[in-house]
Amino acid sequence: MSSPLLGCIADDFTGATDIASMLVRNGMRTVQLIGVPGHHDEVPDADAIVIALKSRTAPVGQAVSESLAALAWLTAAGCRQFFQKYCSTFDSTELGNIGPVADALVAALGCGFALACPAFPANARSVYQGYLFVGALLLNESGMENHPLTPMTDANLVRVLGRQTDGNVGLVPFATVNRGANATRDAMTGLKERGNRYAIIDAITDDHLATIGEAAASHALLTGGSGIALGLPENFRRAGLLPARTSAGALPEVSGASAVLAGSCSRATLFQIGTAREQVPTLELDALETPNSAALAKQALEWVQGRLGTTPVVIAASANPERVAALQNKIGRVQAGELVERALADIAEGLVARGVRRLVVAGGETSGAVVTRLGVQRLRIGAEIDPGVPWTYAEGSGPPMLLALKSGNFGARDFFLKAFN
Repeated sequence: MSSPLLGCIADDFTGATDIASMLVRNGMRTVQLIGVPGHHDEVPDADAIVIALKSRTAPVGQAVSESLAALAWLTAAGCRQFFQKYCSTFDSTELGNIGPVADALVAALGCGFALACPAFPANARSVYQGYLFVGALLLNESGMENHPLTPMTDANLVRVLGRQTDGNVGLVPFATVNRGANATRDAMTGLKERGNRYAIIDAITDDHLATIGEAAASHALLTGGSGIALGLPENFRRAGLLPARTSAGALPEVSGASAVLAGSCSRATLFQIGTAREQVPTLELDALETPNSAALAKQALEWVQGRLGTTPVVIAASANPERVAALQNKIGRVQAGELVERALADIAEGLVARGVRRLVVAGGETSGAVVTRLGVQRLRIGAEIDPGVPWTYAEGSGPPMLLALKSGNFGARDFFLKAFN
């Protein structure tokens, strides 16, 4: 068995499946591990390993410690290159955790420099002149300014990252990236030589992502969304380290009932709930009216009686920004998030006990809570439902099942229906 080539450290579970899906689509056999493995855990037979952490909103010290532990394990596993994966909307607070984790990884690897690019054009994320756009809107006008845990109020990534690190942050602009890999590589080298620790890199098309990936072939560390992973498999093929494959994602068949759990309050997820409501049984829980996780779980599990089967049921604890703010004011920001996560984890456990074996979970924090509760230890990555959201085969202490962990912002309006077709 050969050593893995690429080691990825993701700050939430949906982000981990997102980058794993990108690598599988481009011919790398990829396994996602849940949390930092133990020293004696077996290294999967894979071209890429993605370690999923729940560190996006963790205290900075915890996020850094877990990320360094993941890096140490991936280094011992034999990985040649490393990737810090965060959301394509650069989700973070004013203090981190993107900058502090990147600082720690750069220091541990002794590389002195890393690029930063969250662009993912397939999901309408682009970076131009250092500003992050969601479709035609600046990040801070896209709805992300209302995120309950990581509100993004500034679209200028040079400024955002600059507030999270004591290192200098430069920019490789669109005009440079558009000239190709050599120009992009030279620009990054120049920024490093002038004392910059990071370079925000513009990208508005998949061709730009491929250019950036090629330009960073020799980099020890890359940071960004899953988009720039598009160009990495070809680097390994050019080096004779990866065989030619068009895909690497067949999963076993699993039979059982189907369900959707939604905790994200993003606009995309709210639209998806609305579309599903018109066609399949849908329960919308109200945590503001019932701020008790056990009561919410009891309500949901009573509601599913007689409804479970191959047609999915949708259970949502999502809400519009006004109701989210009201709940946070009532019980506290952190407590509000924990209440919803705990309720949906309880519901997931109950659904699996009742025969659900195909489960879609919407929201990064929700996915982390559900996967942890279900005792999932690793995910084998399969085909995409929509860009960035694959089906996965879950292995762990529970029954084998298929899971799709969806970033709240991802997926078409009919995603919850499309997933089970």
